[in-house]
Amino acid sequence: MLTDWDVPIVMDDGLVLRADVFRPDDDGRHPVIMTHGPYAKWLAFQDGFARQWANLEAEHPDAITGSSGLHQNWETVDPEKWVPDGYVVIRVDSRGAGRSPGYLDIFSPRETRDYYECIEWAAIQSWSTGKVGLLGVSYYAINQWQVAAMRPPHLTAICPWEGGSDFYRDFTRHGGILNVFVRQWYPPQVAGVQHGVGERGPRHRATGGLAAGPPTLTEQELSANRADTPAELLARPLLDDYYAQRSPALEDITVPVLSAANWAHHLHTRGNFEAYARVGSKEKWLEVHGLQHWVEFYTDYGVRLQKRFFGHFLAGEETGWDAQPPVLLRVRRVDGTFEDRAEGEWPLARTDWTRFHLDVAGGRLAMAGDGQQCRASFDALGPGLEFWTEPLDADLEITGPCAARLVIASSTVDADVFVTLRVSDPEGRDVTFVSGQDPRGCVGFGWLRASHRKTDPARSLPCRPWHPHDEAQPLAPGQPAELDVEIWPTSVVIPAGYRLGVTIGGRDFELPGAGPWPSAFGVTMRGHGIFVHDDPADRPPEIFGGVTTLLSGGDNPSYLLLPVIPR
Repeated sequence: MLTDWDVPIVMDDGLVLRADVFRPDDDGRHPVIMTHGPYAKWLAFQDGFARQWANLEAEHPDAITGSSGLHQNWETVDPEKWVPDGYVVIRVDSRGAGRSPGYLDIFSPRETRDYYECIEWAAIQSWSTGKVGLLGVSYYAINQWQVAAMRPPHLTAICPWEGGSDFYRDFTRHGGILNVFVRQWYPPQVAGVQHGVGERGPRHRATGGLAAGPPTLTEQELSANRADTPAELLARPLLDDYYAQRSPALEDITVPVLSAANWAHHLHTRGNFEAYARVGSKEKWLEVHGLQHWVEFYTDYGVRLQKRFFGHFLAGEETGWDAQPPVLLRVRRVDGTFEDRAEGEWPLARTDWTRFHLDVAGGRLAMAGDGQQCRASFDALGPGLEFWTEPLDADLEITGPCAARLVIASSTVDADVFVTLRVSDPEGRDVTFVSGQDPRGCVGFGWLRASHRKTDPARSLPCRPWHPHDEAQPLAPGQPAELDVEIWPTSVVIPAGYRLGVTIGGRDFELPGAGPWPSAFGVTMRGHGIFVHDDPADRPPEIFGGVTTLLSGGDNPSYLLLPVIPR
C-alpha cells in the first residue's frame, strides 16, 4: 500500500484542504472510496474513541482482525481491508478541521460544496478510474446525502451507514424539542480537533505529526474561526433557512444507494428510512441492523455487504449484487439475537396496521376503544403514564414506522410529549436492546412539542405524520388538542407471555432501577443513550412545567398505530 499524507486539494475559492490517500502499490487506475469531515483524519480510532475500540476488541474481534490497526480512523473504512481489493481510500479533513485550515461550520453549504470539489478532484487523478464512491458512518453518512443531491458528475454510488438526512427532524430537534447531543458532542469531538488546536491536541500514530495542526492558535483565535452551532440551534426553534440549507433535496439524488440503518439510533434511524423512500435513485437498497452504532460497519457482516455493493458499481465485479433484495432486515428478538430476512419493499406490504387504544381509566393498551371519554393528568416535566397489554397469547411482531394519536390538554400554552414503546417479560421486567449508543435501549421513541402539532396533509401518512415546524401554535390552557406523533421505525418480535407497553410522559423516559448507568459526553444513559431533551433554556418551566392531561375514549380516542406483521 502506498500512502500519501496531507495531499493538497484546492477548492473553488482557493482554500487548500488536506487529504490522505491510500492506494495500491502499482501503476494502475482504481475506483475511489472517500470520506470528508471534521473528526481529524490523523486521530487514531484507538486514541480518540477508546471505549468503542475496546468494545470491538472484546465482543467483535472480526472487526479488527486482519489489520495492523495503524490506520484505523473513527467511522471510516480501514485502508488495510480495502486497498488490497483494488480500491483507493481517501480521507479529507473538512474546512477548519484537523489538518485543513478555514472557517469551521458543520454541515454548511460551503462544506458540502467542498465535498463536491474533492470528489471531482479524485476522479481525475492518475491513479483513479474516475468512479468515486462514498462510504462512512454518522457524520460521514449525513454529508453523503448532502453532496449526492448536488450530483457531482463522477459520484458513482453511496452507502450512508447510519446517517440522518434531515438536519432539523433527525439531528437537532426531535418533534421540535431540542436534543442536547450537539451541545455535548461539539466541544470535545469537533472543536477538540479544530485546525489550530495544534500542540494541545493529539498526534498522529504513523507520522508523529499534530492531528489538529500544524499551527497552535489561541482559544480566542479558534473561537473566532468556528461557528457556534449549539447556540444557533438553541436560538432557532422553528425550521428556517438555516436548517433547510443543511437538509438535502433527497429527490435530487440519482446514484445507486445502499442505505444502512440502525433500529435504535436517535440521530440516524429515521433519516436512513426516510431517505430510502424519497431518493430519486432507480437503484436503491435498504439494510437494517442493530447493536452499537460503530459495530456492524466494521464487522465481517458489514464489510462483506459494503464490498458486494461497491464491487458491483465501482469495480464492475460479479458480486451477486444484481440479485440483492431491495430490503434486508435483521429483525430483533427479545433475547438479543436477530432474524435475517429479505423483503421486497418498505414498509412491508403485508403489514396489518393496528390500533392499540389507550385505556386511560385502566392503564391498559387495548385493541378496542372505550365508548366513554376518560382523562388522567401528570406532571408536565414528569415520567407520565404507562399503558400495557395483557400477556400476549401468541408471538407479536412489530416492524415498521409507527404513530400515536393523542388528545391532550395543558395547564399552560405548550407541552412536550414523549412516547416510548416498551416490552416487559413475564416477570414484569423491561426488555432492553443494545442500541446505537446505550447498552440498554428501549423499543421505540417519538417526540412532539404540542405547539408544533400542525401537519402537512400532502406529505403525511397515517404511519408517519409530517410536521412542517414552520410556526408555533400555542395551546389554549385547559382545552383539548389532537397531536399526531411520529414514532421512528422499529422492529421487535414479542413472544407469547410478554407484554407490549407505552409510556406517555413529559420528559425522556428512564429505565427503572438503581443502575449503575453508563455515561457518555457527560450524559447518563438510561434507555435513551446520550440523546436527551433537558435543556432548560429550550424548555422553560413556566411554559413546560405545568400539568398535562391525556384524554381518551368517546369521540376523541388516543391510540397507537403499530405495524403488526403476520407471522
